[in-house]
Amino acid sequence: MDRVKGKVAIITGAAGGLGKAQALLLAREGAKVVLTDILESEPKATVEEIRRAGSEAIFVRHDVTSEQDWAEVIKQTLTSFERLDVLVNNAGILISKAIADMSLEDWRRVTSVNLDGVFLGTKHAIGAMKKSGGGSIVNISSVAGLVGMAGDSSAYAASKGGVRLFTKSSALQCSTLGHDYKVRVNSVHPGFILTSMLENIIRKTAENTGCTYEESRKIREDATMIGRLGTPEDIAYAVLYLASDESSYVTGTELVVDGGYTAR
Repeated sequence: MDRVKGKVAIITGAAGGLGKAQALLLAREGAKVVLTDILESEPKATVEEIRRAGSEAIFVRHDVTSEQDWAEVIKQTLTSFERLDVLVNNAGILISKAIADMSLEDWRRVTSVNLDGVFLGTKHAIGAMKKSGGGSIVNISSVAGLVGMAGDSSAYAASKGGVRLFTKSSALQCSTLGHDYKVRVNSVHPGFILTSMLENIIRKTAENTGCTYEESRKIREDATMIGRLGTPEDIAYAVLYLASDESSYVTGTELVVDGGYTAR
């Protein structure tokens, strides 16, 4: 308990399974949490759950592609909690289309949320963290940002690969080798995590190949050394480590949480 006690954390994309799990775990470990998303009902319900458990949390409606929204999120965070220690750039989307069928609008929408949103969050968080004496930025990438993936995920993979290298460059800029902001920056690379996004992919694969949902799911389970799909909590614990002072000597790296998928 209390692994991030007294810290203030912003988590984007908090309506989804990953963001909710991160918010609940960080709050349980002592953080004050700001949940953001373009959706409202799900993160508001999570805020109430956190408050009932005796922790502090607020919700701010937030489009991560909007710089004005980012400025407002930082403002409300500092107004409510007076500091910022942790940013989890978790928001992300997938538009699954073959390259030949994907419009430029689709491509730009994916990269806008998945990559531009990470840039904007990092840009605005650095200023607030400098005033707090430093902090930790955790960018949620993917195994698709490390290796080529079968399926129609080219825009998603490109954006997540961009997150990986943007993370490393940001870490250098924030370090003593750059501007010495005392801000650590790392990326987390989930594998097959059972969220609504993955469930949609499993269903689409089943429809396209004529197999059952269970058979499509088993393909992904069998692709891991662990032999199961990951849970949102598996990613939340990785985020907790990088958000906490336990990882004070960790920056500019990727933490792969994929059940061994990319190890072969």
